[in-house]
Amino acid sequence: MQRDPVHYGFVVATSVAPPATTKVVTTNRRAGSRPVVATSVAPPAAATTKVVTTSRRRLRSRPLGVLVCALTLAALLATPTLAHHPYFEEGITTSSLSGSPLGVLLWTGLGFLLGAMPFSLWLGRLFLRTDVRRYGDGNPGAANAWRAGGWRVGLAALLLDYLKGVVPVGLAHFAFGISGWALVPVALAPVLGHAFSPFLRFRGGKAVAVTFGAWTGLTLGEIPTVLGLSLVSFLAVQTADAWSVMLGMAVVLLHLLLRRSPPFMLALWAGNVLVLVWKHRHSLRESMQPRPWILKLVGRTR
Repeated sequence: MQRDPVHYGFVVATSVAPPATTKVVTTNRRAGSRPVVATSVAPPAAATTKVVTTSRRRLRSRPLGVLVCALTLAALLATPTLAHHPYFEEGITTSSLSGSPLGVLLWTGLGFLLGAMPFSLWLGRLFLRTDVRRYGDGNPGAANAWRAGGWRVGLAALLLDYLKGVVPVGLAHFAFGISGWALVPVALAPVLGHAFSPFLRFRGGKAVAVTFGAWTGLTLGEIPTVLGLSLVSFLAVQTADAWSVMLGMAVVLLHLLLRRSPPFMLALWAGNVLVLVWKHRHSLRESMQPRPWILKLVGRTR
């Protein structure tokens, strides 16, 4: 005999409609006749019961998500220290995790896995008991985590998304010696993992914070500074966030060309821009509008 799935639930509202009674009075035209009263009783309405159920699978998913989030955070914080351990410096660095094809493949997989971790979504469920995708533009990223829970949750989500790019790219490049064209898949992996997370059915975030992280792991503060200043400048003069990101990446390209960066850096930039354009494709349909202070300034000059 097949058993029904077990659910945990509780009744939150119950209402039963009373039977309806209808009286019809008919009167004969003859004088002295008594009115005839006919009574009909309608069957009672069905009871309405609302039950909120929570399946065992959903109850188990919360502790699992918290555990994965905690372990990943511990790994992100511990890896810089472990990279300087003698065992890693003398053993792994000179063998499988260096610039060999196997090492590139391993770092690419690790970067994609870290990038795919939906920290903003997990933080929202852990501390706010809500889905951050219900806020803003429905994106599972740090911006909507900020909208849902304020600056504390938003800042934590932003930092974790940033570290998803810094840690794998920085360790692969500076600690394990991966360089040149081998850095292209390694640096793009966390961006792709965040944008197309398998944990979210390949519907991830817009990959802005992890882009800053990947370029930090590659160039330290050089490209993130250029991108950050450009992004803030464009946001200050116009209202379209997506166009600010695109214009900021255009300034990054100009900077790379002026400093005569190697071709693999330009290829990495192109791959990064393709991901950002795809994730912002709907927002890019909006036209750029100047900020009110710009309009006031232009009006005064006239």
